[in-house]
Amino acid sequence: MVVLDYLLQFIEEDAPAGDVTSDAVIPDITCDAVIRAEQDGIIAGLNEAGELFSHFGVSVTYRVKDGDTVFRNDSLLELSGDAKKILLVERTALNIIGRMSGIATQTKKMADIVSAVNPSCHIAATRKTCPGFRELDKKAVTIGGGDPHRMNLSDGILIKDNHLALVPLGIAIQAAKKGTAYKKIEVEVETPENALFAAKAGADIIMLDNMSPGQILRTIRVLKSEGLRDHVIIELSGGIDENSLPRYAALDVDLISLGLLTHSVRNLSVNLEIIPHNIA
Repeated sequence: MVVLDYLLQFIEEDAPAGDVTSDAVIPDITCDAVIRAEQDGIIAGLNEAGELFSHFGVSVTYRVKDGDTVFRNDSLLELSGDAKKILLVERTALNIIGRMSGIATQTKKMADIVSAVNPSCHIAATRKTCPGFRELDKKAVTIGGGDPHRMNLSDGILIKDNHLALVPLGIAIQAAKKGTAYKKIEVEVETPENALFAAKAGADIIMLDNMSPGQILRTIRVLKSEGLRDHVIIELSGGIDENSLPRYAALDVDLISLGLLTHSVRNLSVNLEIIPHNIA
């Protein structure tokens, strides 16, 4: 759950000494406003935007809800209240809605591609998120139908290549298992041999990193021959894009993590239109 104090940091960043333009030129008047979609997509971030407006005394009416499919010119939020407060929150709210909706829309698109090929496979985010915005990035992935994966380094054990540059694979897995009885152990590997080694050593999740479809098929065959395939979750990662995604999803894998869900976001375009009261 996103707390208000977290959201208010964004307002503080944008207006550390207030909105000097609106304070200088706008009298103490009220107005209405509407936030509309300028593109089709999956909407997200409305709850956060609405919470910010409400905190500053603006009345908020939700015309759609997070996770809904919206179309160009659809009304998302209707606002009424102090004109200066609406203008204070405007850009922060639009930034939140735009980024989160872009992530949710991209996630839904990728999730649909995967489910059409392999309904038992799911997509997940990575930690390639915007600093300071991770909680909202991950929430947007969930709204779009993806798995958020680890929220942070404290959230799960994932032994990666740079760990293994310092500690051998078997020792790393045993140390991780000894260090916690409550978290699953995930290991990143790049060869079928290391995948088998990790499974035999007790890894719960094996991430096949930067492997070709042929290498993945070989890895799965090796695990099946040893009776270990059903004892581990197989995750794919590394350079998979929209074009290659169907080929990877068609394999006997459980999860595909995609940095592109959050590291190269294209915002969904939304705008806010002010509707003055008592127009002469």
